[in-house]
Amino acid sequence: MPTKLAYLGPEGTFCEAALRILAPDAERLPCANVTAALDAARAGEADGAVVPLENSVEGAITVTLDELAWGEPLLIGAELLLPVEFALLVRPGTDLPHIKRVYTHPAAITQCRNYLARELPDAVVVAAPSTAAAAQEVSSPGSPYDAAIAPSIAGEHYGLAELASNIGDRDDTVTRFVRVSRPGALPEPTGADRTSLVAFLRDDHPGALLEMLSEFAVRGVNLTRIESRPTGDGIGRYFFHFDAEGHVAEARVGEALSGLHRLSDDVRFLGSYPRADGVSPELRRGTSGPDFAEAAGWLARIRAGRV
Repeated sequence: MPTKLAYLGPEGTFCEAALRILAPDAERLPCANVTAALDAARAGEADGAVVPLENSVEGAITVTLDELAWGEPLLIGAELLLPVEFALLVRPGTDLPHIKRVYTHPAAITQCRNYLARELPDAVVVAAPSTAAAAQEVSSPGSPYDAAIAPSIAGEHYGLAELASNIGDRDDTVTRFVRVSRPGALPEPTGADRTSLVAFLRDDHPGALLEMLSEFAVRGVNLTRIESRPTGDGIGRYFFHFDAEGHVAEARVGEALSGLHRLSDDVRFLGSYPRADGVSPELRRGTSGPDFAEAAGWLARIRAGRV
């Protein structure tokens, strides 16, 4: 049976482009927003979902962070780093001087600011729910908008011409997408993995975050991302998203998570999965699997009276 994956729609989003790479044979279910895509996975309407997690310019996608922290549990099984290239899409026959109103997502407005100021200084730029929704609107008869800033895939879907390509202010922008599904078996360790989790402070006291970080540091586990998010319980109350190098099946990562669990009010495991960049961690002396096994054997001998 083909896999069915929900994603942030409508058709023509960067999210759809990511899904096509992560699962080229999957049936695609476009959803109105990230929450709807994740809810479709939770409810069994889809086998999983592909959603954006962070952007190299805009930073974290906070709605995704919060949904993974608070909603019914979902596990990340794969990730993808997708280059973000924006195009100026128009109805066929439209030229640059004809463009008076541009429609696009706020993130695209930010990332194409220089192009807009240089090429369309007098155009009114209006925020859209998504870049694909902008393209869909521009393609509609009688649309008040003359152009959309969106990925090229949106032009293919909605019959728009690409008047200008790669118009972003930076040509190295990437968005990290993740594929999530309901809890089940984890991917096997590959040696180049990432583990994601959320930790909630038990109480706010001096050094509370340092205590959390120390659980990783003393075991040689490098953190690739830390994000703080408000709990909603009042000013100054936060929880933390962590991405760590390694797989929970590895002793150093597993022990770090165990230590964090002891210190925290709650820890939500979000998955261990292959890194998209294929980077393997550099292990310091004393932090490899055999090092942990040797130390455990040494302790067992002491406890057994065999010093």
